[in-house]
Amino acid sequence: MNYVLVTGGLGFIGSHTVVELIEHNYNVIILDNLSNSKIEVLDKINKITNHTPLFFNIDITSMEMLEDIFKEYNIESIIHFAAHKAVGESIEKPLMYYQNNIISTLNLLFLCDKYKTQHFIFSSSATVYGETKSPIVETTAVGRNLSSPYGKTKYFIEEILEDFHKSNPYIKIIILRYFNPVGAHSSGLIGENPNGIPNNLMPYILKVAIKNNINPTIDDVYFSVKVFGNTYNTKDGTGERDFIHVVDLASAHSKSLEYVTSNDVHFDIFNVGTGKSTSVLELINTFCETNKLIVPYEFYPKRNGDMASVFCDTTKLNNVLKWTAKHSLVDMCKDSYNYILLNNNSV
Repeated sequence: MNYVLVTGGLGFIGSHTVVELIEHNYNVIILDNLSNSKIEVLDKINKITNHTPLFFNIDITSMEMLEDIFKEYNIESIIHFAAHKAVGESIEKPLMYYQNNIISTLNLLFLCDKYKTQHFIFSSSATVYGETKSPIVETTAVGRNLSSPYGKTKYFIEEILEDFHKSNPYIKIIILRYFNPVGAHSSGLIGENPNGIPNNLMPYILKVAIKNNINPTIDDVYFSVKVFGNTYNTKDGTGERDFIHVVDLASAHSKSLEYVTSNDVHFDIFNVGTGKSTSVLELINTFCETNKLIVPYEFYPKRNGDMASVFCDTTKLNNVLKWTAKHSLVDMCKDSYNYILLNNNSV
């Protein structure tokens, strides 16, 4: 039996992708060390799909533990999500990020080579583009003016993958550069639930929504959303980003897997977003209007390295993979809030 190995498969994007893969009849193995995810997600995947994929709690920086999986199962494809991903933390702990993100990928590639894995899909990021103008296309220069070790690890891994492909042309590699995933599964069973104080905007909005509308006793740090900068050259002065529903992002992975298994392509890169820019205030206001809630916000000075507007051109993805984002900003806001309501406000 052939398997798709999903690293970080109990995380936010990984869990939604596992659901998508199971619904497309792939045999899935999940690897996750639970450092920023919860084992309960496995049961929730079962409730959504009526199937429990194989799961192993291992750290993929351990070559020995990882190789045991390759010895026992025929790994035909890998979708590699597992990584430390907090930009701020990466600045404080750069060596931890270089060690974890790069070593784990190298281990996978050594084993791909040894066991002749055929397909490798890498979870990259728009951060590889650094400071540049939007809309961003796949041929936009990468690796310049990168502001965080996190972004650098994604860039370095992309370079490693390209070199690996040149020396091992039998393996087909797809790099997906994500923009800003938000939302949750329509069932409300899985969504974004990071450990500790959220680094991303939507989970922070959810915390503030809970404090101001449901449970005022949670930490006062969530009294309001901190909006960094309101004097950008944008429609309302706040930063603009390309927010994409996580279910759409998950479907882009199954489309990528379908693409590499049915076409004679050996290395390709795609931006994954909506191609539309949404400001921070637009997201907050749409969230409030959609869910009939109050979400206070306060303006703070711009942060170093933040750009006014970041969004992608999805033409290549639309044309080559025949994929388009289906979910609206309203869907993203509705599904995000539905997730916390159905999970005892545990975000």
